Amino acid sequence: MQKIKSLMSRQGLKSPQESVHDLSPVENFQIPAKEEQREPREQATDPLAEQELINSIEEIYFSNDSLDIVKYELEKLPPVLTLHEIEEYREKLKRQQAAVSRKVADLILEKQPSYVKELERVTSLQTSLQLAAVICTNGRRHLNTAKEGFTEASLGLLANQRKRQLLIGLLKSLRTIKTLQRTDVRLSEMLEEEDYPGAIQLCLECQKAASTFKHYSCISELNSKLQDTLEQIEEQLDVALCKICKNFDVAHYTKVQQAYRLLGKTQTAMDQLHMHFTQAIHNTVFQVVLGYVELCAGNSDTKFQKLPYKDLCTHITSDSYIPCLTDLCKALWEVMLSYFRTMEWHEKFDHEEPQAASDSTSVSTTEENNFDRNYIKKKLEHGLTRIWQDVQLKVKTYLLGTDMSNFKYDDFIVVLDIVSRLMQVGEEFCGSKSEVLQESIRKQSVNYFKNYHRTRLEELRMFLENETWELCPVKSSFSILQLHEFKCLGQSRSPSMSPSKQATSADAAVVSLFEQYTSGGNPFEIQCVLKDDETEDVLAANGYESDELEKSAYQEYDSDSDVAEELKRDYVDEQTGDAPSKSISRETLRSRKRSDYSLNKVNAPILTNTTLNVIRLVGKYLQMMTILKPIAFDVIHCMSQLFDYYLYAVYTFFGRNDAYESTGLGLSSSRLRTTLNRIQESLIDMEVASENVGSLAPGEERKEKVPSPHLSHMVVLTESNTLYGLAQRVVATESL
Repeated sequence: MQKIKSLMSRQGLKSPQESVHDLSPVENFQIPAKEEQREPREQATDPLAEQELINSIEEIYFSNDSLDIVKYELEKLPPVLTLHEIEEYREKLKRQQAAVSRKVADLILEKQPSYVKELERVTSLQTSLQLAAVICTNGRRHLNTAKEGFTEASLGLLANQRKRQLLIGLLKSLRTIKTLQRTDVRLSEMLEEEDYPGAIQLCLECQKAASTFKHYSCISELNSKLQDTLEQIEEQLDVALCKICKNFDVAHYTKVQQAYRLLGKTQTAMDQLHMHFTQAIHNTVFQVVLGYVELCAGNSDTKFQKLPYKDLCTHITSDSYIPCLTDLCKALWEVMLSYFRTMEWHEKFDHEEPQAASDSTSVSTTEENNFDRNYIKKKLEHGLTRIWQDVQLKVKTYLLGTDMSNFKYDDFIVVLDIVSRLMQVGEEFCGSKSEVLQESIRKQSVNYFKNYHRTRLEELRMFLENETWELCPVKSSFSILQLHEFKCLGQSRSPSMSPSKQATSADAAVVSLFEQYTSGGNPFEIQCVLKDDETEDVLAANGYESDELEKSAYQEYDSDSDVAEELKRDYVDEQTGDAPSKSISRETLRSRKRSDYSLNKVNAPILTNTTLNVIRLVGKYLQMMTILKPIAFDVIHCMSQLFDYYLYAVYTFFGRNDAYESTGLGLSSSRLRTTLNRIQESLIDMEVASENVGSLAPGEERKEKVPSPHLSHMVVLTESNTLYGLAQRVVATESL
């Protein structure tokens, strides 16, 4: 810019603005017009040249942006200015401007008819508007006349009446909304009272009312709140349904079913109920076993809670095994009883439902109710087998989790009786034969009985080797039915029969366990009561019916205060059948002085302590045969071995005469010889006596054999003053 100004000052020129200001207004307006009139005349005959001239205009001149053209043109000037070039460029711009002006003028002339026509339309519109203004003025004048002609008070009354009606409707709506706003408090109270049907009914009514007033903004928020409340009620219903699994209550279950019926989810409720029963079985057995495991562990270690149920069962000790099994069966009984009562409830109400359905006018509702009842009935029937299968698997896992081979006999019988009672429950529950439980108890029974029988044979050998073959004083009224091992025969019942049936009369025996204990009690609680009756009174006081008889008969003898303490003990523990101590009963010391008196005065069977022990074992084996039917044949075979071993011992002690016969058995009867040879080959382990004779038998075969017993050194058969042990021989033979 400075260069241009300096150039213009040297040339004596003025700036364009100064040149314009020097001219008068008229000249300022007329000069360009002359140039524009002259240039069109010069180029009017060449339209192509004009178009090319227009096309040569830079695009920036056609843009809508607010551009400073003067500044733009000045910035385009070269660094070195030449007046001639500037004049040429200026002439070019003038030509372009003239061409554009001519083009605009041509376009204006071309559109002039349209312009005239549009101008006429504007004029017509103006006339119409003036007419409309006149009409409006007249209308307002007539309205004012009508207003003055009618009574404003009458129209005001009508308006007020309409307004009153609207306000009354609004007031009713507001009262309803207020009631809806307060329903959440009432719903909470009803849920606390466990009135689920009433809560759902109220909630549904509120939802229906809320849909009527949904045009109010506050109702939309209330509607979502009611939906949340309904979902909360369903959650509490599910919790209430879960409680049914352990403690069935008719009133409680009725409310729950009515609530689900209102929701239209009776089938869903039944599916949920079965899921809760399955979960209840799992949680119940886990908590019972976990409680005993933690109790036995004696610490608060939480590692047991993370163990699976199968591994948890392996931590049960032998002392807590039976109480835990009893509590386990009690808990499972409660679950099955609840399921049984649930079915009973549905059977009862299935007869009442059709009456309500027949009164309904809707056929579709009746069909839907019938479909729901059939679905529930089939679901409950199929659930019986499923529930019992879950119970069997849980009890099987518990039974096989512990090795019971070393249990005491009475404890094992208790386990068998509990499981047998549980199988009876299963048969009454769903008609199942409890194959899973039978197989698990069979495995444990085989394992236990092999070990038990081996131990009893060893115990019998020890009894025989310590037996002095003295008369065991029993009452004259002695009978094997007085021994508690034979109580089952005296009561004409099977040990496998449930104690509930043992305690009831013949008429009550027809009643099932579920009907008998539906109002309370538990079939697994009677075990402790039964064990209190396992007492017996079969031994006479030192061979007499009473202590007075003994005192009068033996008052001339000195007291036994100088006898060693171990010689005063009874020879056998009548209650337990434990192995006897290797001591002599005090009856042995007096046997010679009173044997004749005893035999004459007391008309009792001739028995020994060992005989009583064998009789008790036979009773126990009979019980096990009854309970363990799958291995009953093995039990009776082993029971016969008890007698065989006793027979073999009595003969080898008192009947064999090696001096006369070389067979080793000294037999004169071929039948007896055959029997004793069979016993010797199948039961007697001869290799213990003669280690170096013959080849060793297989280990498993030897495991089932017992060494031959030896006569106690207290029994002397070679003294002539005792008639070579005649009393002992008679007692042994008669006891056999």
